[in-house]
Amino acid sequence: MPTSLNESLASQQPPNSDTGRSSPRAINQAFPPAEREPLAADGPDRKPGITYASQDKLPKLPIPELEDTCLKYQAVLAPLQNQREQQETAAAVQDFLKHDGPELQARLKKYATGKTSYIEQFWYDSYLNFDNSVVLNLNPFFLLEDDPTPARNNQVTRAASLVVSALCFVRAVRKEELPPDTLRGTPLDMYQYSRLFGTARLPTENGCQIAQDSGSRHIVVLCKGQFYWFDVLDDSSDILMIEKDVALNLQVIVDDAEQTPIQEAAKGALGVLSTENRKVWAGLRDVLTREEDSNNAECLSIVDSALFVLCLDYTEPKTGAELCGNMLCGTSEVVKGVQIGTCTNRWYDKMQIIVCKNGSAGINFEHTGVDGHTVLRMASDVYTDTILRFAKSINGQAPSLWTSTSPDPSKRDPESFGDVSTTPRKLEWEMLPELSTALRFAETRLADLIQQNEFQILEFAGYGKHFITSMGFSPDAFVQMAFQAAYYGLYGRVESTYEPAMTKAFLHGRTEAIRSATIESTDFVKTFWADNSPQQKVDALKKATQKHTALTKECAKALGQDRHLYALYCVWQRAVDEEGAEAASSNGYSSPVDGSSSSPPQSPSNNTRSTSSSPSHKVPLRQMPALFSDPGYDRLNTTIISTSNCGNPALRHFGFGPSSADGFGIGYIIKDDSISICISSKHRQTKRFVESLEAYFGEMKRLLRSVKKGEGTGRSRVRESEQEKRGPRGRVIKADAQDSEGVLAGKGDDQEDDEEDDGLGGCESFFLSA
Repeated sequence: MPTSLNESLASQQPPNSDTGRSSPRAINQAFPPAEREPLAADGPDRKPGITYASQDKLPKLPIPELEDTCLKYQAVLAPLQNQREQQETAAAVQDFLKHDGPELQARLKKYATGKTSYIEQFWYDSYLNFDNSVVLNLNPFFLLEDDPTPARNNQVTRAASLVVSALCFVRAVRKEELPPDTLRGTPLDMYQYSRLFGTARLPTENGCQIAQDSGSRHIVVLCKGQFYWFDVLDDSSDILMIEKDVALNLQVIVDDAEQTPIQEAAKGALGVLSTENRKVWAGLRDVLTREEDSNNAECLSIVDSALFVLCLDYTEPKTGAELCGNMLCGTSEVVKGVQIGTCTNRWYDKMQIIVCKNGSAGINFEHTGVDGHTVLRMASDVYTDTILRFAKSINGQAPSLWTSTSPDPSKRDPESFGDVSTTPRKLEWEMLPELSTALRFAETRLADLIQQNEFQILEFAGYGKHFITSMGFSPDAFVQMAFQAAYYGLYGRVESTYEPAMTKAFLHGRTEAIRSATIESTDFVKTFWADNSPQQKVDALKKATQKHTALTKECAKALGQDRHLYALYCVWQRAVDEEGAEAASSNGYSSPVDGSSSSPPQSPSNNTRSTSSSPSHKVPLRQMPALFSDPGYDRLNTTIISTSNCGNPALRHFGFGPSSADGFGIGYIIKDDSISICISSKHRQTKRFVESLEAYFGEMKRLLRSVKKGEGTGRSRVRESEQEKRGPRGRVIKADAQDSEGVLAGKGDDQEDDEEDDGLGGCESFFLSA
């Protein structure tokens, strides 16, 4: 059973902890039936508060016109096809428009009637029916910047600080005190925040389920593969402990974990099982829960129902690339035949806060129900709060990030805590023979998976958003064209490229796919790599970025082609699946009726999952519609360059694994004066790609300077007016031209328009490619 640590350690715990309580919830209460389908009912309870104040005012995601979608489909395929292939696709589209398309469009509209979103259920099905390991395939990561106070960059101090700030965020969400997201005054959907904490991905024989304990009040701590837990909230979601008390608990856990040699602890590191094939993992969970009231069943329930998992790693990655790899998939280190890497110190079915020995910290999250944009808000707020709380310890008048009426835990009456257990307890699993064997095999497969992938980073300090916008370009479009140019320079061809656009301006909106490879981008990369003048290259870049900005705005309005086509495909698939036509979805997430955010859209040609929740009448659509059997559809959905822009000063890096065997996964952050990029691949020329990007950024700055000089002085009106009158005494100090132009040139004519797409990125991982 879950046990407390030895008495000498437990005696150091903060006062008011209840050492008699053995589990946060009874096993049969961990996930009540209603919480196994958290989207089946109305959205979050509308208690008075600010967080969900605009939910009922949000418009529904529109279903695009069929003809418009087909035209856009042909347009995004054009740069990837030769003339013959384009003709074949055009013929398939015409056949689709004449025959199956209108029928499927009508069925989709009928299906969407009364639902919050026409794509939502298909989205969840796509994620939850993914059978392979979620590691490197689904879960993305954030790498936080270090704490700005060097003395606080040690493991226990940093972890305690992050935990308390995360709990403040939980409290703000549950009490609806979290200010809602907006984009240029437009309110955004906040539903995903209600699904951030206490959530777990549970595998079954028929796909995964998402379960949530909405009343969760404890966290689970992993240290050297060993599991611990303690309560952190009371029944009112008020925080039980101050940072000092949390740090004391974490130090006790670290000390206890170190008593077991790591080679010995590895034999019971059951977190590795969460990296298995989902059907295999489902069978192993059955072994763990074979007896309903068993120790293993209770331990598993405690992990599943935790608010989140805190992973305390014993390693100190030295390079940025190593840090990124550690946050995404952990490290693999085999000593005398035993895996002792940090890959054994994870539980991938839940959100994880990971803290290394030197205080470097990050987040790895399961994001079936939450997009990167949502977790980014949480990460940036948590990072900000750690700084503000430290400032408040110096100056009591320092501001707080959230306005809360909750009591200060240090001043609370112990009687108000209720039935809680703030003393850390260790989960001691019963290692049945089949579990020991499964753990060994799972670790071997995980080690293979880690070795099959590599990571490289670029921390380009030459310029960033300020310089790019001063030259009249959208920062995101500018960087997207860098990916196109670098890839073309290496391989001499254009490939299917994906970038998500956020659609959270709509109720339960997620993302739409921006297809960055366009006719204009293709013309640019060919112009860039040919013997052309700087002016010609810059002009081609301008056209390409303007096209990308226009696509981004369209997609943010949910008027792209990928999600619509995928929904039409799912309607067809359900229509021909008699079983699916009879059954309602049972995957834990389902699209609610009216009143109520690494992937959906996988290529249908590779999609063999069972589907459900379709009209009950029999439909005569047996042959796959021409558009979906068109080779172009498969090519579009085989994403080679999968990208996502998830920028925020709180992050050092962001990334995910490649979406195809011969592809690249590219997470990037455009900061004011720098650009951070993390690239993954299955040992393609990742390092060379990074070097090509760096060279491109430098060359493009040179070209822009050259063109700017040809246009005139490039001086700002402030400098010009200075010259019109006698200046102060002294010699004018001039900055290096190549460094000053980006700051002093002022806005380009199109800068205001180009900046309109800033903030529209979906901040999503590769698995969202359609």
